Amino acid sequence: MKKAVIVFSGGIDSVCAVSFLKSKYELYGITFSYGQKANNEITVAKSFAKKLGLKQHKIIDIGFMKELYGDSNVLTSSKKKIPSKFEYSIVVPIRNAVFLSIASAWAFTLNAELVVYGAHTGDQHYPDCRPIFAEKLEAAFNQGEIDGIKSKLRENIEIWSPYRKGLSKSDLLKSGMNVLGDSIFKTWSCYSNKKYHCGICESCNNRKIAFEKAGIIDKTKYLK
Repeated sequence: MKKAVIVFSGGIDSVCAVSFLKSKYELYGITFSYGQKANNEITVAKSFAKKLGLKQHKIIDIGFMKELYGDSNVLTSSKKKIPSKFEYSIVVPIRNAVFLSIASAWAFTLNAELVVYGAHTGDQHYPDCRPIFAEKLEAAFNQGEIDGIKSKLRENIEIWSPYRKGLSKSDLLKSGMNVLGDSIFKTWSCYSNKKYHCGICESCNNRKIAFEKAGIIDKTKYLK
């Protein structure tokens, strides 16, 4: 079976992307601790890595990024309040480039053909989620290993995302429900680090809307 490395946060998007691809690929998950407030997602990622039968699951500590990011965004800053709808303060500078660089390095060593992240069509506000970004990054990474690819020591990689395939968050949810059933409600979307989803941050609101659009009754526990 072909191999794929997936950036695996424990959120709905990455968990459902695994559900979407698991019948076709041997999946290797990589989760990043980068100083985010929502540490719950790491615990959830561990749980779903086992549930979904990932071949390997690595948790990579890049906590030094929090110092570099400082107060540039609300997800790593201890001072900034998390908004309830999209504001550019939510964008962590080229976060996906950092994640995909490391994931691609692992993919090249595994001779995996696919590097996956969960960006979908609803992520149009985020520059590093858009297909054009993934296309350019893919070209750059393959160029960086071009001699190895030509000599057959490396596989040419494709950076795959639901966005590049025209899939929405609701589309992903439907796929995830077919594989996971009600355990999908144990995924973690919230930007806060509370016992339950806060229910008011931008990510929680997007989660609620996606379930509604998918026609799925949302059984996630929210504080509000």
